[in-house]
Amino acid sequence: MHQPVYQESRNDYFLMPWVRLHAVKDYLGMLKIMDGYEKLKLNFSIVPILLTALDNYGNKGFHDLHSKLTVTPVEELSDEDKFFIINNFFDANYPNMILPNIRYADLYKKRYSSDEITINDFSDEEYSDIMAWFNLVWLGRHWQKNHPVIKDLFNKSGHYTLEDRVKIIDIHREIIREIIPAYKQYQEDNRIEILANPYFHPVIPILLDKKYTGELMKEDAERQIEQGVEKYKSVFGREPRGIWPSEQCISPKSLELFAQMGFKWTVADEGILAKSINKEFVRDFAGYMEDPYDLTAVYEYEGKNKKPISIIFRDSVIPSLINFEYSQHNSVEAANDLYDRIKTVQSKLKQSPDKNKLLTIALDGENCWECYPDDGEIFIKTLYELIENDKTLETVLVSDYLDKVSGKKELKTIQTGSWINRNLKLWIDEPTKDLAWQYLIKTRQDLIAFSQECTNQEVIENAWEELYVAQGSDWFWWFGEPNDSGQDEIFDYLFRIHLINIYNLFDKPVPDYLNVPLNVYMGKPLRSPKSNITPIINGIVMKKDNWKHAGCIEIPDGPILQKNKPFDKIYFGCDKDNLYLRFDMNKAYMDSNYKADGDYSEYFQTYIYLKNEREVHKTGANIRTIAKTETAYPTMLDKYTHEIFLLYWYGKMAPVVMSKANSNGLWGLKISNKVKTAFVDILEVAIPFDELGIKSGERLEFFIVNAKVGIANDFYPKDILLAVTRP
Repeated sequence: MHQPVYQESRNDYFLMPWVRLHAVKDYLGMLKIMDGYEKLKLNFSIVPILLTALDNYGNKGFHDLHSKLTVTPVEELSDEDKFFIINNFFDANYPNMILPNIRYADLYKKRYSSDEITINDFSDEEYSDIMAWFNLVWLGRHWQKNHPVIKDLFNKSGHYTLEDRVKIIDIHREIIREIIPAYKQYQEDNRIEILANPYFHPVIPILLDKKYTGELMKEDAERQIEQGVEKYKSVFGREPRGIWPSEQCISPKSLELFAQMGFKWTVADEGILAKSINKEFVRDFAGYMEDPYDLTAVYEYEGKNKKPISIIFRDSVIPSLINFEYSQHNSVEAANDLYDRIKTVQSKLKQSPDKNKLLTIALDGENCWECYPDDGEIFIKTLYELIENDKTLETVLVSDYLDKVSGKKELKTIQTGSWINRNLKLWIDEPTKDLAWQYLIKTRQDLIAFSQECTNQEVIENAWEELYVAQGSDWFWWFGEPNDSGQDEIFDYLFRIHLINIYNLFDKPVPDYLNVPLNVYMGKPLRSPKSNITPIINGIVMKKDNWKHAGCIEIPDGPILQKNKPFDKIYFGCDKDNLYLRFDMNKAYMDSNYKADGDYSEYFQTYIYLKNEREVHKTGANIRTIAKTETAYPTMLDKYTHEIFLLYWYGKMAPVVMSKANSNGLWGLKISNKVKTAFVDILEVAIPFDELGIKSGERLEFFIVNAKVGIANDFYPKDILLAVTRP
């Protein structure tokens, strides 16, 4: 279970409510549900920063934006507050959390009944009920059934008062205060084992290997783990034995570090084992594994430091079923399906020479249950009962199992990767993610320099903490493609604010780029055209700026020069006759790709895809450059009517190739010598509207692809189209 830092600084309120809401819905309920099964053993991972956040809510009176508004008198709500409420207080699973509660469902329907709905369409009483219901439905099923005050509040249905809303938030705090003591007690009773985590949940393999970011951050990785252990010991009063690697990301260097720091075991994904032992775990169409023997073994890895660490590998299909599939089916039948899968694995191990084998089911324990009827309670109880009543099955604490099992298998090599796609690409190696890493690294370099000048040790320690926050995995998970939280702008803001905090702590100027959202830097227009332009097309930067009223996309360096970007800026505009484009070239990119022999494969390739809205429905075709990844940006999926291909090098340009889409959705060559180009210092292009069939008053949309040998390197912009209207 983990959540990132939702605060701007350690003493601020939380910008998102997810720590509080998941705490009152799942964290304690996952323990309480064990009480009916005396033989049941479970293993938990709780990220240290989450433990700190729970303490802030339960014992220190911290608020998030949602809870602060909830305890505010309705008559004191501003228009901005009301706008926030109607846009954020229905953020709950509709079929399981909203629909069963008639009053809340009616308010939901009213909210989404029309695109024209405004804050004035809701009464003060309705605002009060929306806030009350939002906070009520996130209370877990255990509390809805067993807490008398909560039951009364649910039964009230509507007409909630300020006193009711304050009471709901107070109950949230009561529940949160119980969580940490309960986990400690269950561990002391040997019912559960709790794993340690790096404090702010960074992807440790990225910090340990400079091949990913160009910067070695081994000291940061060590400190994150040390702080995690310190927090664990202060809360649970014992040394941890196992460590949950953030996002199940592991590498040879991370395992060596875990072992060096005293951990006895860790857990990774089936896909990592498959690549490490060069054996795929074959499954049938229903996901049943053909041979589970190797997956159910315990492995031991001994790195260069000659310190061994045990590794267990999880089944990768079962977590996906729990997270995404079983919630869509009858809960009892789903639990029996999972039990059948466990028994099938067991039956295939009957001929195994080993006395015991371990099937590891490991997953995110907090995000799926809202999708289940009854908050997953029926599914979980049915599953636990089936296991508890089966004398041939035993749930175990991992450390206990490792103490008694013999015959651990030696793992000579370990593949670097994570639980998803067997690599680290969900956190790096994508334009927006890479830009964020560059910001972090440049800030870290500045932090080191500032620290050498500073004599205030508290300032230095606080600054490093801000950097460790920015290393958390969640920021990079949500940046860029392919994930979308629906609130990416908040993750973007929080990431940058923690870097900004470092400069403020040292009273140093904040770099301009940290004040601009990352997605703006990734190819969205910084400005639209101010007026018509008619520039001279000669490829030379003129003293008189012909482009000053043009629209502009800026593709920035960030703090470190990006040698893979071809352009610094792209300007665009028009007059009554032409669309004009100007590309300001990135010299470092061009120099790094230079070949003296003039090989055409090393020339630069730019495609311009354009859309005549009047014709695209009859003759539109998809773009035909090959993408390097499976990521599909919105602009890539659209259809276009014209394609212009530019091939160029310093002072040289091949003839322009213009193609037009036909009625079969295919591209055909369109003979034209009317597109003007010039390239000396900059690349300039003039495309006649008549060649594109654009009439006066019609809108032309377009975007640009940078490519090499027909393979697209990047798209500008990614999620919108640029547009001009012919005068």
